[in-house]
Amino acid sequence: MEVLCVTEQAIHRPEVRRWRERMRHLEPLGGVVVVLPCSMRKPYSQSKSHLVFMRVTKGYQEAILTSPFGVCPREMEKTYPIQSYDVSTTGNWSEEEIDVTGECLREYVKDLPVVAHVAGGYRETCERYLENAVYTCKDGKTTSPESMHNLRTALKSYSKIRDKDKNLKKLRSIARYQFNGKDADSLIPDGSRITGRFNRRVIHEGKQIATLLYETGLYSLNLEGGWILRDLGRSWVEIDFDLKTNTLFAPGVVDAHPDILPGDEVVILRQTDVVGVGKTVLSGEEMKKAVKGVAVRVRHRIKG
Repeated sequence: MEVLCVTEQAIHRPEVRRWRERMRHLEPLGGVVVVLPCSMRKPYSQSKSHLVFMRVTKGYQEAILTSPFGVCPREMEKTYPIQSYDVSTTGNWSEEEIDVTGECLREYVKDLPVVAHVAGGYRETCERYLENAVYTCKDGKTTSPESMHNLRTALKSYSKIRDKDKNLKKLRSIARYQFNGKDADSLIPDGSRITGRFNRRVIHEGKQIATLLYETGLYSLNLEGGWILRDLGRSWVEIDFDLKTNTLFAPGVVDAHPDILPGDEVVILRQTDVVGVGKTVLSGEEMKKAVKGVAVRVRHRIKG
């Protein structure tokens, strides 16, 4: 589903604000952050400009600067809603856009060294909010031979990140964003295997935890993942009866975590036992109050 962000008011869209708020759970990997401008084409890595950038930046932590979302670490570029928003990329930003984006960027990079390969409004944002960034675009053209040479030179003194570490970081960053916390790393245990070409299965010790969906870049939980989510203490829905169908109606909900939103992945509990996992239709507060209607579309449940 395309997210239209064609006016300055898009900065206040709920899914946009949620993205910025949850970026605080993500942390850069490696010894330097390379800040890049966004592109019209999504995901960014398929755009002409980013194909040029990645000849040099591959192996380093990349952070794409974009309004209204703020910042997008490279590993998150295929995750909804950042993978499907439509916005002008002129780089001419309002004061509010500069402030919101700059604060998000500063919080993300923290004290790490920054190489900022940006121009225009992107550079203005970096100059206001980053104290000691190195700027590599001197001619206003980020893909020019001179700018790319400067970028390559600036990164020579930093070590590249191993592919194994980058892949694990990507999987855990998505989990942190989707389930709203750094402790969501536990959904991707050490030693997990990833299989599949499009929808990718996360398997640990022979059991499937979740599927990383190609369409949204988010996880779809299996029962094994439900047990892990239960231990995190959020995204739970409580019932007090045997779950015998793949539809949980609102009148059957005893309690639900207050932060649940429509479309969230949840674990269904009876007392403390996992009895199912699925996707919500109502928010946590709505399903507790509603007297009719579907609360959760159940994907997997304990049968017996």
